[in-house]
Amino acid sequence: MSAEVDSYLYALPPDQRAALETLRGQLLAYLPDCSECLSYAMPGFRAPDSGRKKGKMVVGYAAFARHLGLYPHSGNIIPMIDCTPFKTSKSGVLFTPDAPLPLPLLHRILDARRAEIAAGSP
Repeated sequence: MSAEVDSYLYALPPDQRAALETLRGQLLAYLPDCSECLSYAMPGFRAPDSGRKKGKMVVGYAAFARHLGLYPHSGNIIPMIDCTPFKTSKSGVLFTPDAPLPLPLLHRILDARRAEIAAGSP
């Protein structure tokens, strides 16, 4: 695990830290071949090197004042997945510590992003 990610999480309020530590564990379990990193000032997971100096970003997550977010590092993924009842933007899905993302939704997002990477998309 990344010390940078540990530091990021340690600086958060307890409810956000607990929610993102749970999410981190879920991501680690579902993406065992990916490497943990800090990218765009948020924790995330990078796919194994696919001929690039660094592998492509699969997903990132972050804490903000009023919400948490999951970002699949692609503007194509979230618009094609029904994330109801969660608020979304083109690049991510928003949630709170009291209402975390359900595993089936998380897995759909990750599967779609990994398929996009495998197809050679950004």
